[in-house]
Amino acid sequence: MVAFLTKTEGNDDFTDIVDFLNASSIRYSLTVNPTIYVSYIKQFWSTAKTKTANNETQIYAKVAGKSVVVTESSVRSDLHFNDEDGATCLTTIEIFENLALMGYERDSDKLSFKKALFSPH
Repeated sequence: MVAFLTKTEGNDDFTDIVDFLNASSIRYSLTVNPTIYVSYIKQFWSTAKTKTANNETQIYAKVAGKSVVVTESSVRSDLHFNDEDGATCLTTIEIFENLALMGYERDSDKLSFKKALFSPH
């Protein structure tokens, strides 16, 4: 399923989250619409094996009869995450700043979230 991250009339309630997602490193992965064949997925998982080389876990598999190697860095690159070093942990401040952009009204600094504090939109 693909997300359409555009602002349109009648969607004023969603402008904050659209702005947040458009600025996010996962924007591309939400909006790209590749053709993915079920037979390729089945072939990938039926042939997949993991190996670790240079402290990096790699998945070796076959897709359409061709050998492929999947690594964390290849996934980040293919999905255009643009965060070469990755994000291993967000600070509490960063989490709450981004939740606020999505309409979350916090009542404490605890990392437990209440559905009622999220915007109804």
